[in-house]
Amino acid sequence: MTQWLIEIGEWVFLLYFIGLNCGYLTLNFLSLISLSKLMRVRMIGKLPQIYSGLTPPISLLVPAYNEQASIASSIHSMLQLSYQEFEIVVINDGSKDDTFKVLEQEFALIPFPEAYRQQLKTQPVRRIYRSTLYNNLRVIDKESGGKADSLNAGINAARYPLFCGVDADSILQRDSLQRVAQPFLEDTRVVAAGGSIRIANGCQVSNGFLQKVDLPKKILPLLQIVEYMRAFLFGRMGWSPLNAMLIISGAFGLFKKEVVIEAGGYRTNTIGEDMELVVRIHRLYRRAKKPYRIVFVPDPVCWTEAPEDWATLKNQRIRWQRGLLESLCLNLGLLCHYRGGAAGWLAFPFMLLFEALGPVIELAGYLFMFALFLCGTISSQALWVFLFVAIGFGILLSVSSLLLEEMTFHIYPRHRHLLLLLLIVLLENFGYRQINSWWRFIGIVRWLRGGKAKWGDMKRTGAWQQSR
Repeated sequence: MTQWLIEIGEWVFLLYFIGLNCGYLTLNFLSLISLSKLMRVRMIGKLPQIYSGLTPPISLLVPAYNEQASIASSIHSMLQLSYQEFEIVVINDGSKDDTFKVLEQEFALIPFPEAYRQQLKTQPVRRIYRSTLYNNLRVIDKESGGKADSLNAGINAARYPLFCGVDADSILQRDSLQRVAQPFLEDTRVVAAGGSIRIANGCQVSNGFLQKVDLPKKILPLLQIVEYMRAFLFGRMGWSPLNAMLIISGAFGLFKKEVVIEAGGYRTNTIGEDMELVVRIHRLYRRAKKPYRIVFVPDPVCWTEAPEDWATLKNQRIRWQRGLLESLCLNLGLLCHYRGGAAGWLAFPFMLLFEALGPVIELAGYLFMFALFLCGTISSQALWVFLFVAIGFGILLSVSSLLLEEMTFHIYPRHRHLLLLLLIVLLENFGYRQINSWWRFIGIVRWLRGGKAKWGDMKRTGAWQQSR
């Protein structure tokens, strides 16, 4: 009986890793098809634009909490975006540092009495300010309520039909709004669109402009570059054609304002408010049989600072895992609903099995197989087969995402960049990936224990930004 249970355990873990990697390879294949179509469209991008003058105005919402190191450069970057009509609404969420003081001095803010329509409930707004230098820049000063509460306050103050949530430590490329808004012009069913997030560590930004793309000198941001490539280029790109993308990064996403208000805005009782909103829109629209699309556009790029120390990175990954679990559990009605479509029958089960429960199964698999090997129950050949499936396929997936990057956008221009990233692809599967699984497991345990999740301190260096 013991031997029989051991054999079942071996097959369960082996088949799990095979299923996980086959799922990712399928997404990779779908991404390759989508990217090839996109690149053909981009080839004629220099022709006169048929949508010239028809682009809908956009409200950029920028929640800011203790962002004094990067807020000025980020806002200057947004002010220089090449888009016909947009406004910037910065929401100072009761910052304890000099975030508001920096904004006040840099952009010459003055109090601006205006009607504030509270369609979504938020913490009290103290005052609204207007820049005397830029007529499309306003700042909301409010009591602290968290990022979701800040976004809801920004939605209340937004004047335009589309809003784009942008992190205060981020830099947008000049054509980002043009590209992320394009799906709304091509298909009236589109209610939300997300773009790619890139690591800004190591790059040079001056006066809000990205001057030079380079790789960071520290190992942690380098490892995260590979992660982000894999997550965006074949993760979200693969789900998008199926209308099954469940995540739009809170750092850069464009939404129809009326859809979000109708859905109830961002939840303030979850730490993964960006994903939860997207999953909730899927659930509500699927069950109501309303036509809609949620899409991913890979070339609108938002550059953001990644954690450079282990403690900050650990807190971030624990928070992400808790947010994932909260988002799925709050919207279990989407799972295998008879109107769920690909979102309910493919993406939701995939995220639940391989992302939400993945850390538990992965860590248990490693412990189980190594324990059996040390006890002499399985052969070294069996252990090597398991490691090849668990680690070898992971390397293959990372290499394929790097190749997709090189074949399409070629963000990192030098040969040494490619060689260094190839080395990182190999290194991340030996230790870093397992550490990440452990952090995510901690996130699962904390979620099971309950209690209110906290963001924790996100250390920002701002070293990649040059002063004006």
